[in-house]
Amino acid sequence: MDHLQAMRVFVRVAQLGSFTKAAEQMQLPRPTVSNAIQYLEAHLRVRLLQRTTRRVALTAEGALYHARCMQALADIDDAESLFADASAGPRGAVRVDMPERLALHTVIPALPDFFARYPDIRIVLSATDRLVDLIDDGIDCALRVGTLRDQSLVARRVGEFQQFHCASPAYLEKHGVPRSPDDLADHVAVGFFSNRTGRDLDWEFEEDGELRTITMRSSVSVNSAHAYLGCCLAGLGLIQAPRASIEPLVASGQLIEVLQDWKAPPLPASIVFPQQRHLAPRVRIVIDWMAELLGAAYPQKVDANS
Repeated sequence: MDHLQAMRVFVRVAQLGSFTKAAEQMQLPRPTVSNAIQYLEAHLRVRLLQRTTRRVALTAEGALYHARCMQALADIDDAESLFADASAGPRGAVRVDMPERLALHTVIPALPDFFARYPDIRIVLSATDRLVDLIDDGIDCALRVGTLRDQSLVARRVGEFQQFHCASPAYLEKHGVPRSPDDLADHVAVGFFSNRTGRDLDWEFEEDGELRTITMRSSVSVNSAHAYLGCCLAGLGLIQAPRASIEPLVASGQLIEVLQDWKAPPLPASIVFPQQRHLAPRVRIVIDWMAELLGAAYPQKVDANS
């Protein structure tokens, strides 16, 4: 049994908490993964993983060994990259997670240019509005929009999304046009609920330099950007959403902007990745590329007084 490969298998099993998921991600037979763990446990003469019918978890000894494996494997990857054939360039798979509409409208259209520059890097793209756990799901880096609350992740802010408010013509014909945030008590919104808390996100406005939040009533709540937009087009309520991806619908008349004089604070866009000593060169390349792409598409406003 190759010792380094066994260590890599162990790290992936520990991250995913599953022999089966590790085998699928590493494209290995399930017995090979089991044999690798058995080999390490026999070699070290300790139990590294606690197996249950539902999940695999690290033992105390396994947690210590996992931390050392992560450091050792990162060092090996970095050392080998120093002497790789410069003409070959970086290679390997990078697992990336991001919101679906951001993937469809910004990142995926730019991928042909990326692959022209880095033909040996393979992107494994998870495009979902569900907040995934980077460690549990084996994600190398993710694009996140909004305020970040997970202090265990390293965050690199790369841009921001301007927000606006809109509704369908049918909704406005039935409920009238709100002229200020005070009118929103007589209106309903399409709710967008947090996967973390399960509750709808409040609306926010910048008013005299202060942040004002309003809890909106809703008849329907969703956790998908596509469903959020679909409900708005169906006349089910007002929405507060990033301008870039919805502006074409306003230009075509399918949606109508309201509350133009009342600005919502921009949503920060960040690239996040797990805290660890080293990032593989291919992951750094993807992060730098996405930072450049997002920074150009959704630049941050510079405070003239700063």
